[in-house]
Amino acid sequence: MPGRWLLANALWLQAGWWACVLGAERPWLLLLVLAGLAMHLRLCPDLNAEVRTLLWVTSAGCVLDGVLGALGVFGFDSWPLPLWLALLWWVLASGMRHSLAWAGRHWRRGALLGALGGPLAYLGGARLADVALPLGELETGLLLMPIWACALPLLARLAAKG
Repeated sequence: MPGRWLLANALWLQAGWWACVLGAERPWLLLLVLAGLAMHLRLCPDLNAEVRTLLWVTSAGCVLDGVLGALGVFGFDSWPLPLWLALLWWVLASGMRHSLAWAGRHWRRGALLGALGGPLAYLGGARLADVALPLGELETGLLLMPIWACALPLLARLAAKG
């Protein structure tokens, strides 16, 4: 994959995260996410593998967050997940075969990024999107660390299989 594509994909992941999280209060931003996802699919060299990855990763992520919500880790304003969070999984999935693919090849680094980045993304997103954290921020972050240390490299590795 050319370096420009990987950089563009990494930037898309960041812009998509912000658009999804801010879209909780400003739903029109979610239209930008849909447009970004459509552009991503248009530019993907292997559309079939990409669609499979998007469907699998998004499904797994929505189940994970739905279970965490049902267990009282998160307090969402809709059940099982708010639309912005489901779209956020689509955005994350769009990087699994591209700018995040290294996390599956170098599992220790992927686990470290997952353990640190996953909880930080959740805690930051919860503040911006007004998601309740009944266990508290510290406890939620600590609970999410091992989950994301496993989830990120596993999702990236499975995505690589296409």
